[in-house]
Amino acid sequence: MNESLTTRLHRFAVARFSPQEQFGLHLTLGVLVLLLAMAGFARIAGEVVNGAPITALDLRLANWLHVHAHASAWLRNVLLVVTQLHSTPGMLALTALAGWWLVRRDARHWMLALVAAVPGGMLLNVAMKHTFERARPHFDEPILTLTTYSFPSGHTVAATLFYGVLACYLTRHARSWGRRAAIVLAACAMVLLVAGSRLYLGAHYLSDVLAGMLEGCAWLAICVTGVSTLRRRQAARAGRAASEY
Repeated sequence: MNESLTTRLHRFAVARFSPQEQFGLHLTLGVLVLLLAMAGFARIAGEVVNGAPITALDLRLANWLHVHAHASAWLRNVLLVVTQLHSTPGMLALTALAGWWLVRRDARHWMLALVAAVPGGMLLNVAMKHTFERARPHFDEPILTLTTYSFPSGHTVAATLFYGVLACYLTRHARSWGRRAAIVLAACAMVLLVAGSRLYLGAHYLSDVLAGMLEGCAWLAICVTGVSTLRRRQAARAGRAASEY
């Protein structure tokens, strides 16, 4: 009985780390990313709600960046372009363009992951904002005047999801580890650029964009892992059907 149980546990563990299994390595990694991102988000959200020291850092950094933003017109204008490109209309347009590109490459499952991730994540973020109802940074001479809530950063969530899906797709088709590392670094750089633009322009606090990244990673793990599992199950059913003939 003990040997049978041990054997079953061994097979279960091996299956969870197998790249070929329907519920293998991709699902294990997806669940791990989801749990870590949720834990990080919950930690930041709790500190924001309870007025922990991170909120004091938020204020100091926001005031310091606001002074520098008024002193550097060229950088401010560049980051205004970045933040407008990653606004809701901009992200929907980029998502539509990327979805069309994925369909052209016969990557319909990845197109489904992109559509579920970006628009779905943006709607989730609206619900999060109304849950926490955190006011945005306030300045006497604001660069941006926004009436929506601040926590978490919607721009950062959308960028994390959009560039995250593209990075996942491109790394699967890259032929070397060097190219994969370059793709991941480029995606991370774009997310940091968008998050930095929101901080620099006084639209968000540091904790807002950090929470946005974690929220995006959690939703990204759900969407990419879910669609990947769906694709593997369909392939497995097709393989069983073919073997019956």
